[in-house]
Amino acid sequence: MSNESHQVSRKIIHVDMDAFYASVEQHDNPSLRGKPIAVGGSSKRGVVAAASYEARKYGVRSAMPSVTAARLCPHLIFVKHRFDRYKEVSNQIREIFHDYTDLVEPLSLDEAYLDVTANKFNFPSATIIAYEIRRRIYETTGLTASAGISINKFIAKVASDINKPNGQKTITPDQVVSFLEKLEIRKFYGIGKVTADKMYQHGIFTGADLKSKSLEYLAEHFGKSGRHYFNIVRGIHNSPVQPHRIRKSLGAERTFAENISSELFMKERLQQIAGEIEKRIEKSDVTGKTVTLKIKYSDFKTQTRSITLPYYIRDKETILRTAIELLEQDRFRESVRLLGITLSNLNNDQSEQDEHEIEEVQLDFKF
Repeated sequence: MSNESHQVSRKIIHVDMDAFYASVEQHDNPSLRGKPIAVGGSSKRGVVAAASYEARKYGVRSAMPSVTAARLCPHLIFVKHRFDRYKEVSNQIREIFHDYTDLVEPLSLDEAYLDVTANKFNFPSATIIAYEIRRRIYETTGLTASAGISINKFIAKVASDINKPNGQKTITPDQVVSFLEKLEIRKFYGIGKVTADKMYQHGIFTGADLKSKSLEYLAEHFGKSGRHYFNIVRGIHNSPVQPHRIRKSLGAERTFAENISSELFMKERLQQIAGEIEKRIEKSDVTGKTVTLKIKYSDFKTQTRSITLPYYIRDKETILRTAIELLEQDRFRESVRLLGITLSNLNNDQSEQDEHEIEEVQLDFKF
């Protein structure tokens, strides 16, 4: 079709550490090895930050309330998080990445995209590079990693889940179409439960089903995301690996030990949160125009309220004053269990510029 995006071919590796936080804890404390552990608070308001594979067998997952995790796995061991330690290990892993390419785009402490189309060792095979990187990560940190290798970030990300843990999967250019056609729609990266359920209602259960729908049909039923779905199922995803990812926002939030209903208490908590954001602003050296207040109620419903100012701000006082204005916009029908503030519309947004910085490279050698 004339409105299909032009395909840019690259060699992309997605490296994803296996149960990273939990694996670090098991590595550093051998008595935890082979046992179901959860990193995070064990209190009734705690949340699981990460779960070991032994705990996942019981259905324990990250972002799950600790009380639910303990119910699913009665002998679950809760371990307090040590983010400084995770960052230290993450830095070791990133040093290994940069031995092979400077085109490294970290997604978090435990995963990253690497563009090895042109790499520092002139290796012809991205598959071999991924294997070498995983081997060196294990030798350096004692931790295992999984990897996906393909022609773009989307497919590499999907592929990295296939042989987890401690495995890798390569989807070569000639395998892309058949791989995507057979793939269950819920395994497409970026398609969550809500979108998958909606697709099921339209008879879309696999990539082949998605591919059978026209661009007009997808746009009508899935809005702006329609074109994205139309492209990715055809293996088209031209987003380059960005070594210096542009920060879109920064924020902080707090979950309270007890639900609060007093506005006075809420304002005190917002003052603490605004102070934390000011520290992060100084570290990142950015300013922003849009302040968003996040409110999670005792019934777990979440509401956001935003305001965009005509000028950039970065100081705690202005952020706090704006957040309080948002807090006072409406009455509360329920007590509150969490408050958060996010500053966005930052002065470093180069999204329009990035669209024109795609270097086109056509591959003609083996994966």
